[in-house]
Amino acid sequence: MTKKQGKVYLVGAGPGDVAYLTVKAYHLLAVAEVLVYDALVDEQLLECVPANCLRLDVGKRGGKPSTTQGEINKLLVQHCQAGQQVVRLKSGDPFIFGRCTSEIEALKAAGCEFEVIPGISSALAAPLFAGIPLTDAAMSRCFAVFTAHEPDTLDWEALSRLETLVILMGGQHLPEIIHQLLRRKRSRLTPIAIIRWAGTPNQQVWTGQLNNILEKITGLSLSPVVIVIGEVVRLRQYLQSEKINSKDSTTATIPSLPTMSNHLPLAGKTILVTRSVGQSSEFSDRLQAVGAKVIEMPALEIVPPSSWAELDHAIASLSDFDWLILTSTNGVEYFFARLTALGKDSRALANVKIAVVGEKTAQSLKQQALKPDFIPPNFVADSLVENFPEALLGKKILFPRVETGGREILVKELTAKGAEVIEVAAYQSCCPDNIPESAKLALQNHQVNIITFASSKTVQFFCQIIDRTFANHTVINLQNVCIASIGPQTSKTCQALFGRVDVEAEEYTLEGLTQALVKWAEGSGEF
Repeated sequence: MTKKQGKVYLVGAGPGDVAYLTVKAYHLLAVAEVLVYDALVDEQLLECVPANCLRLDVGKRGGKPSTTQGEINKLLVQHCQAGQQVVRLKSGDPFIFGRCTSEIEALKAAGCEFEVIPGISSALAAPLFAGIPLTDAAMSRCFAVFTAHEPDTLDWEALSRLETLVILMGGQHLPEIIHQLLRRKRSRLTPIAIIRWAGTPNQQVWTGQLNNILEKITGLSLSPVVIVIGEVVRLRQYLQSEKINSKDSTTATIPSLPTMSNHLPLAGKTILVTRSVGQSSEFSDRLQAVGAKVIEMPALEIVPPSSWAELDHAIASLSDFDWLILTSTNGVEYFFARLTALGKDSRALANVKIAVVGEKTAQSLKQQALKPDFIPPNFVADSLVENFPEALLGKKILFPRVETGGREILVKELTAKGAEVIEVAAYQSCCPDNIPESAKLALQNHQVNIITFASSKTVQFFCQIIDRTFANHTVINLQNVCIASIGPQTSKTCQALFGRVDVEAEEYTLEGLTQALVKWAEGSGEF
């Protein structure tokens, strides 16, 4: 048998937020067998690898015990020679202060195959996130990037003559940096910006001049930071959006966002999304587009029903029905998947009218090359009965639905109006076994500002997961967390289990929930 060939990928993770990972890097993470990662890598990236991937944290944290570079080199060689696909994930770009040379030399010496995947360096991204251009036709025709980890080894005479300086790992040595520049006759009024946690919703920016910046940051932890020194810092006040609400830019501490649009309404908010596995991405994209950091915690898993018998029998006699009612994308997907499995297609519904609840359900139906005959004006089941387009007396209705735990009100109201409703199990929803590590840590460390719920089941299962994961409930305090609901029924469950609901969508869709959160944030956005 031919031995499996191992390979090491030296991958740049970008400046902070998972949103700035390259597409190629994402694909490599998805098939990684071993992940060797640094300290400043976004924890959400750890969720991109397969469940059976070996994760090795080798991050260097200032002043604390850490894995030596020699040990890291040995790990890479060891796992590559074992025939594994290894992703060595580095913050920023691997070739910009990424210690790649040592690792490549070790891999080459051992005859290991490797590939380097670029990433966006914080040296370039952090100034952009803060609204500071590194070049300008009038102010800056060049810039220098350097690390101040060992300031005594730098040529300060040469650096002081350059128009723009970008300094990494310089927070602890800022007094020495300023001293060295002033000694070389750099103006005391030279603008300076300090950008902390660049590229994340927790980003903060302090601006000032060489003669006063130290006063403004007294007592603050300046790690990790990127420092920009030069006249281009003055341009920041002109390149910010007009909507930004801050005091004088030379004195304010401004919460920023991983974008130049610092005014985005959910900037600085971390949102826990509890939608089902595989259905979170679109909602997450919407929230990220308005500035939020999103952590996905699937609180619902959709699986086939315990038996297909009822649905199979109904599909075999579709011509007997007047209407097919579908109230969720899950219902659409599982119904048509079973229809196909039984050797039929949409022609079997030729004489059956279709009613759906919600635009998402309608879109899912359109993927089957079908248009609904009726969509109620409000995206709730109650509205379907109230606005049904024809008399229900004597109508035979097929209702494929969740096997257990669904609302009974729709069937009761349809039956009360004279319809014969045949309920069949098309899918089942259950509580996931595990909680993603990123979600667990965010809850433990009180980093979550908002939790969103798109169904009553997600509320119920979320509580089950919390009870199962955290034996000591005092660890998880939701008192200062915004509870956001997609609609009235979900809100009732939130009230029952949390004692409150803070935000409810006016339009019962994911877009409606997003807009409700924006409205809340643009109000007080606080408790």
